[in-house]
Amino acid sequence: MKLRTIGIDLAKNVFQVCGVNEHMKSQFNKRLKRHQLLDFMRQQAPTMVVMEACYSSHYWGRELTKLGHDVKLIPAQHVTPFVRGNKNDHNDAFAITEASQRPYIRFVPIKTEHQQEISCLHRIRERLIKNKTAMSNQARGLLSEFGVVFPCGHKALLNGLDSVTDNAQYSQRLQDMVKEMLSEYNTTIERLKSIKKQLDEFVDDSESGKILLSIPGIGVINASALLAAIDKGQAFNNPKEFAVWLGLTPKQHASGNISKMGGITKRGDRYLRKQLVHGARALVSRAAKSTDPLSLWATKLRVSKPFNKVAVAVAHRLARLIWILLTRQERYRAMPASLEVSA
Repeated sequence: MKLRTIGIDLAKNVFQVCGVNEHMKSQFNKRLKRHQLLDFMRQQAPTMVVMEACYSSHYWGRELTKLGHDVKLIPAQHVTPFVRGNKNDHNDAFAITEASQRPYIRFVPIKTEHQQEISCLHRIRERLIKNKTAMSNQARGLLSEFGVVFPCGHKALLNGLDSVTDNAQYSQRLQDMVKEMLSEYNTTIERLKSIKKQLDEFVDDSESGKILLSIPGIGVINASALLAAIDKGQAFNNPKEFAVWLGLTPKQHASGNISKMGGITKRGDRYLRKQLVHGARALVSRAAKSTDPLSLWATKLRVSKPFNKVAVAVAHRLARLIWILLTRQERYRAMPASLEVSA
């Protein structure tokens, strides 16, 4: 039985596997337990295997690639229109195979374990930053009930907490609570420093990382996140596609001869878009003191546009520049603004 495509609807313990022939006729559509999937796929002749780019898809992509299959990951939103009838695993698996045959579908590259490790570090870092902010706000709020008020900022917080510990003016119970707050806060800071060190090493060991660091507005955090997500940008055909994928292009509403452009679409990776916009904010904030073409362009925009709009425009331009330099494996060199984003 020669199969054209095998579609797999992933889950935690139960998987739906659908195989179709060259005429897109279903040859089987069966349910398999987790421990049965690899054995079943090992028995199939090497063919194209398609899965939604979702929970555990990169792991299964790597495992099935080892068996000789050509594994493709398809964005989940492209599968939904092809689901026929009720929403269930049987119909979902067939919809995955059908959606994979559509032209202009951009598949998601399978990430290596190293890339996923870096992505995990970024997710843990995000959670720790939220925890740090929450602890800081809680400490300020609780201590204000005892008349302890101090300015914003990391050092001011540490000094404020230290002013309570071992201070006879306050009860022993309050001092003990503050010591625990301080210990928890310092532990979080140390974990953040450890993650930053690992990200530094990851970027330093990569030529692509050094390329990204050469771009204004891109630091270690942005560089490592970009490398973990897109590697060298091989999933995109041109810089515009990358900017579109990040959701940094305007929404369009067109009908007949009327075409209206709105705010950015905010599609794609929310974390990458946020980090890139933050990097652009830093660039725009110091653009007036710089003389490179990108800063001059941002300064010119600031004359007629508000800060946030300029930051998003610069982020869009940085995205295009990132793809070009990663694809060419060249470091950033200041050049006339008209040439920076040419593809």
